Formats: sequence, structure tokens, C-alpha cells
Amino acid sequence: MGNQGIKTVLHPVSDLAAAKAVYSALLGTEPQVDGDYYVGYEVGGQHIGLVPNGGPQKMSGPVAYWHVPDIEARLAEVTAAGGTVQEAAHDVGGGRLVATFTDPDGNVLGLLQDK
Repeated sequence: MGNQGIKTVLHPVSDLAAAKAVYSALLGTEPQVDGDYYVGYEVGGQHIGLVPNGGPQKMSGPVAYWHVPDIEARLAEVTAAGGTVQEAAHDVGGGRLVATFTDPDGNVLGLLQDK
């Protein structure tokens, strides 16, 4: 079962307004999602998100999300191979499921499944 590659990268930020200014300059566009809880950009087939204070998942650094067709199956495969689930698959709205796990060195990786 394949995946569609990394299409989403979320960055924890301490000052959303300051980060939005920098990322807007870097990406050459204004955000498509612009709220107090999240700012998101769609650029070059990728989604770049800014998450205030690491969000409820308490991100301490950027997390790359691999887009997969079956998140539960992929979580089972990575845990069988030695990964550890950090955040179980859950709906973040519109039927989109996300989960995070760590590799054997503690690096956080994300999985994302759209409806």
C-alpha cells in the first residue's frame, strides 16, 4: 500500500502574527486559512501550517505529514516495524484523519488520510 508523499508540514510558533509575516514573505502569498488557532498556506501542492504554541499535541518542532490512503493500516505497519504511536488517528474536521508516531530515535512523523 503506497503513500502520496509529504504534502503537509506543520510548524509550531510562539507568535502567530510574527510567524505569519515571515511565512507570507517566504511563500509569496497570503494564507488561505487565517485564524487565531491556525494559519495555513497552499503552495506548490503542499500545505504549510502554523500552529500556535504547538497546539493540543504540544509540537516542539516541525512535523511532516505523509498522506496515506489508510491511516490505521499504516499505523499498524509502522508500529510493527518499531515505531511508537504518539497521537492516535483522530478526525480534525471534514473527515480528515491525522496521527503522529515516533521512529526509534524519537523523531516525530505524521500521517494524514483524507476522506
